[in-house]
Amino acid sequence: MLKRSIIALSLLTILTGCSLDGDDGKDGLQGEQGPAGLDGTNGSDGTNGTDGANGTDANAALSINLIGRAVLNAESPEGAAEIVAYQASKKRIFAINSSGDSAVVNIIKADSFDRTALVKDNEGVINGTNLVPEITLALNENSAGDANSIAIDANNELLAVAMAADNTGDAGLIAFYDISGDQPQFIKNVSVGALPDMVTFSHDGNKVLVANEGEPNGDYSVDPEGSISIINITNGVIADTATSLTFTAYNDKQAELEELGIVFANPTGRTINGKLINTTVAMDLEPEYISVSKDDKFAYVTLQENNALAIVNLEDNSLELKGLGFKDWSNLLIDASDKDGGVNFKSYPGLYGMYQPDTISSFTWKGANFIVTANEGDAREYFFNTTDEADCLAKGGLDYDKDDGCLSYIDETRAKDLTLASNFDYLNNDNNDIGRLKVTTVKGDEDNDGEYESLYAYGARSFTIWDSNGMVVFDSGDQISRITASVHGAAFNNNEDENAGDSRSDDKGAEPEALALGTIGERTFAFIGLERMGGIMVFDITNPYNVTFQDYFFNRGLEADADITGDLAPEGMAFIPAEQSATNEALLVVGNEISGSIAVWEISTN
Repeated sequence: MLKRSIIALSLLTILTGCSLDGDDGKDGLQGEQGPAGLDGTNGSDGTNGTDGANGTDANAALSINLIGRAVLNAESPEGAAEIVAYQASKKRIFAINSSGDSAVVNIIKADSFDRTALVKDNEGVINGTNLVPEITLALNENSAGDANSIAIDANNELLAVAMAADNTGDAGLIAFYDISGDQPQFIKNVSVGALPDMVTFSHDGNKVLVANEGEPNGDYSVDPEGSISIINITNGVIADTATSLTFTAYNDKQAELEELGIVFANPTGRTINGKLINTTVAMDLEPEYISVSKDDKFAYVTLQENNALAIVNLEDNSLELKGLGFKDWSNLLIDASDKDGGVNFKSYPGLYGMYQPDTISSFTWKGANFIVTANEGDAREYFFNTTDEADCLAKGGLDYDKDDGCLSYIDETRAKDLTLASNFDYLNNDNNDIGRLKVTTVKGDEDNDGEYESLYAYGARSFTIWDSNGMVVFDSGDQISRITASVHGAAFNNNEDENAGDSRSDDKGAEPEALALGTIGERTFAFIGLERMGGIMVFDITNPYNVTFQDYFFNRGLEADADITGDLAPEGMAFIPAEQSATNEALLVVGNEISGSIAVWEISTN
């Protein structure tokens, strides 16, 4: 079936860099810079990659083939397939479908795959399907709100669904279902914090953990506290109430946290829509995603917009914050402009990246816990409704847009709109250079004189391995950008919904967002989903101090100015070990947000 592979592992080990942070989680030393790019002589054609025989590169360590595909809402696919989970006992895929008027979960049998139904088109893309949802679970029959996340516990055969309330600040729900039978049976709702964005089970099935993001509404008149909820399960019985962990103990420590590399919106003191804003640390911190350590002793929680990590000791529910520091782009390569005519990599002293991870996972090595993050990045931007531009500005708004409304807060700008200090005299702050790059306004003006001595971009265009102290063990540096530039050529840094080429260089690049870890044989691999490009990168992380790039695969049409086909915008992924798979080989299930498709990739060793 479809598989796009690039070059032999022996040639790619030169791409691997390693960095070590200081104790405070700030800037680490960069790894040695590898070559500027791949020249296409070893399996990359500079356009859309080279297929091997039957979709397999004989020189690669892994054989990766698309064997299953479903489209959940062909008429309106966007949002139809985002977060996925797998029930091993019944070999079923569960996927949130948010494309309709109400929240549902589609359940798809994955006990067999008719591979003959998946035929490539002239561009080598598979658009057919061989999987069909058999059960549609209507969530709003028992639980109000929108579904954001799902998780499955194999110990008790339970499904948990995170349901966000319709009104900002209202408590969300975790809806529980018994999935031991053919049809899911509703058990109960348990109230949690505001805007539950992700739910997961501990490995032993005794705890459910929820990241409650707690975003404000458009004019900051309601800004709920971010929090973490813990729901206990005892002998298969789900507790009626959740334990809530908040960040109020840090409300008087913002200056200390900023020194650790934690980033805050800082709207305090502004009057928006007639209300004086007073945002606390607890309000500003926004939990995004959770991973539980293998021994069930710790939960690791990303605070994406804050560029931070929260570590929960699950034995006593104590909480610790770690700033993730900043990535130094001075000796790495980045394409910072979408208006420079194509692939143009440069190094920029004074430019830093906020890691701002979305998805997080964890694994062990030598008995120690290590954390893996996909460093997507995210800005903050809020609008509220108003009648016209004059009314907007009178109410403290920053700008008016007839479609979005009145802009109440934004921390994002382009570098060309900032006054740069003299240390940036070496560059052209215009559209052909770093001037197009989107950066934050809340950091960089070190002496508050109106001139920026440093620039901080969103995301790190990489994935990172951290130890439990919050120190960087490995960062993929500029590998994702350089590899995709070599493979895709003019289609490099495409957006997820158009084939324009170079359109995301100014804004987080290929955007690593989805993440899954899996063991095949005796090796542990990290699968990194690139939201904008639609591809997935594979790294061998068995030894976190000796990480090697393995492969890159995708199922997307890239013909310029043509409608996009295939699988677009991987949002969530689930790894299925070989012993739980219907094919007796490992599988990677991918939920693709824009195409509304579920893709099942079979992965085996060569």
